[in-house]
Amino acid sequence: MKVSGWSNSYSSKHTAAGYGVRVQYDDRDRYFQRDWNSVEVVLETGEAAEVSLPETFWTTCPELKSSAIGRWMLDRGVIPWAKGKPPQFDLEPAGDRGFRLARR
Repeated sequence: MKVSGWSNSYSSKHTAAGYGVRVQYDDRDRYFQRDWNSVEVVLETGEAAEVSLPETFWTTCPELKSSAIGRWMLDRGVIPWAKGKPPQFDLEPAGDRGFRLARR
């Protein structure tokens, strides 16, 4: 599935905190289960990040937020991005509660 880079208003280019990826609502409903408290996202580097799924993931904020994802994006030179033009990535299911994140 296609996902896009996400940052909150407190994101830091130095610590990579406040970054993640935004999942489309249809993809969220198709690939994620409401009874999951978290998912594991494996980055291209092989690093695995445990990402919590708060209740807001199912309502208004379908983002996977993690400083590990932020560091991965920072290492790839996609932070910062132009306003309104977040980087695009592929997020593929990989087993029970698992996903692989890669550049498009």
